[in-house]
Amino acid sequence: MSQHLKKIMAHFEINLTTIVEFAAKSSNSDEFKTKISDYLKSEDLTNAPTQAKENIYRLVEYDDREVFELSTGKIIKSPTLSRLWTILHNNEACIDDTAFLMDIYQQLLRLYKDPIKIPTEEKVKQWASRWKSGLDKEVIAIREANKHRIISHLIHRIEQRHSPKSRFLFAEGMTMEDKHQRVEEWWKDSKFHLALAARSPKALNDMLGGSLSAEKIDIYRRAQQKGIPIFVTPYYLSLLDITGNGYDDQTIRQQIMYTNNLVETFGNIKAWEKEDSVEDGKPNAAGWLLPEGNNIHRRYPDVAILIPDSMGRACGGLCSYCQRMYDFQSGRLNFDFDKLKPNEKWEHKLRRLMKYFEEDTQLRDILITGSDALMSSNTTLRNILQAVIVMARNKKHANMKRHEGKKYAEIQRVRLGTRLPVYLPMRIDDELIDILTNFRIHAMSVGVKQFFIQTHFQSPLEITPEVSKAIKQIHATGWTVTNQLVFNVGASRRGHTTKLRKVLNSLGVKPYYTFSVKGFQENHDVFTPNCRSMQESNEEKVYISKIASDRNVLNLPGIGKSMTFKMVGIMPDGCRLLEFKHDQKRKHSPIINNNDKVYIKENKSLYEYMIQLQDIGEDPKIYGSIWEYTEGETESRNPFFLYPELDYNMTKKYNNIIIEK
Repeated sequence: MSQHLKKIMAHFEINLTTIVEFAAKSSNSDEFKTKISDYLKSEDLTNAPTQAKENIYRLVEYDDREVFELSTGKIIKSPTLSRLWTILHNNEACIDDTAFLMDIYQQLLRLYKDPIKIPTEEKVKQWASRWKSGLDKEVIAIREANKHRIISHLIHRIEQRHSPKSRFLFAEGMTMEDKHQRVEEWWKDSKFHLALAARSPKALNDMLGGSLSAEKIDIYRRAQQKGIPIFVTPYYLSLLDITGNGYDDQTIRQQIMYTNNLVETFGNIKAWEKEDSVEDGKPNAAGWLLPEGNNIHRRYPDVAILIPDSMGRACGGLCSYCQRMYDFQSGRLNFDFDKLKPNEKWEHKLRRLMKYFEEDTQLRDILITGSDALMSSNTTLRNILQAVIVMARNKKHANMKRHEGKKYAEIQRVRLGTRLPVYLPMRIDDELIDILTNFRIHAMSVGVKQFFIQTHFQSPLEITPEVSKAIKQIHATGWTVTNQLVFNVGASRRGHTTKLRKVLNSLGVKPYYTFSVKGFQENHDVFTPNCRSMQESNEEKVYISKIASDRNVLNLPGIGKSMTFKMVGIMPDGCRLLEFKHDQKRKHSPIINNNDKVYIKENKSLYEYMIQLQDIGEDPKIYGSIWEYTEGETESRNPFFLYPELDYNMTKKYNNIIIEK
């Protein structure tokens, strides 16, 4: 028996003597559950916290009940109290029970504890002060040294190139000083970074000064053999501290460092957002009928995603937990830029796709993304945005012939989903700024009122002087930059998101969402249990109410974003079973009428997560209240992100939808 397990069992004997006695005197698990239920109603627990008692009632109620787990599509059971009775009655705990026993112990202990005490604002500020920003002078100095080290490596690579088509070649007779100066100039060009990006384990390790471990290099080699693309720009690699002494770059590394779980799962990865799986002529998981191909994704009535057949199917780097990893698996998204260039058929297809938006009764918001909207060339992007203007104009003009109460939703919001301001801020060039400026002027004339660049900063370390300049340029066009954070393990550390939000706000970037990592096995290493999201929201984010903040949510497959949940079980492996309800503060597909309750089994136990935090240098004690977050409520949307009020009466009719009961 491990030391951890011995300690937990000792805690049961010392602090939960009544529960241990119930188990010993019960001949079966049903009798044990009855004793616990009666105990919850007894005078002994009159002063016990109400939420703690309700939590145990739920564990009793759902014990051994079959539920449909939505992410896997399987029927599962959660034998929480039954398993506890077996362990305590027979005194036969094994090491595999450690995570389970730790969580159920904490839930029972809540019956005898005072409610959660929220940390002081001073404590939250102290946690936030641990994290450095990419705008700090000492960080800038380290990265300048990184840049020159990488440039020296790139000079050698360019000297070995034999592609006459490349414009990133040295002229004969150039001195080493000339070459260094030339690469310094090219460094400001986004196309240079795309052309010289690391695409192999060797190139990656070389640009990181040979600092990767043999184990990590082996993971990348196996990843390449499995067909997982490797693609990281020199700029983004310059953000990492290879000495390990300058600053904690764990959150950045988790963006690009692949894991065994990812490599082993690749080839069998499925879409977490089941509505992203589309078959011709059939409704998706949210009930929507969509045009041919995989160009349009849709979950909600008022917004749909457009994925162009362009270089927008690539990005400036492959995030290790990318929600569209299944599309990289199929090869539909990739980094073969020549093959991704749009052909002449794309222009005709684009017009057909715009017809879908134009003729839909409810769509008022178009999110152009991919992989990454800004990976498209300026010419392609300009053409796409022009097609959006034509579509919005046609939709507006058609409405003039419709009666009040019969009018369709007109396009009010246009968004570009991109991580290039983070991965490659040099992409924000003068021509792009002109495109964004001109589009906004013309789109406003056809009724569009909101213009968002929707990006994805994970760490304050990603906010560099280059990023700051790019954001200022975007804001000068009248577009708003918003941020969606993925709450991976590195980003979930105490004070980290508080610091990120503060730095983003100082640049005028509005935090939009904090997303829980999708709970499939490929993301196991970076998955953060949802209770930590609720703890962060209630204990840390609460102190930044004076600045723009975001909403902590999980994307429920086929349903939408929500953080309204209750824990209803603890699985034998210690993972929690959560019962979710949809966010009732926004419009949904009518499919939700078929899914009043949604069950999701998390893919990592809270115990394992706490061990993981400890392994990367965190003190588990400062997360102590995390065990008590067994319920959540979806936060209200920031008024800034609400759609503008309509000046006409819109139809309530839905088209492009089939709901199967």
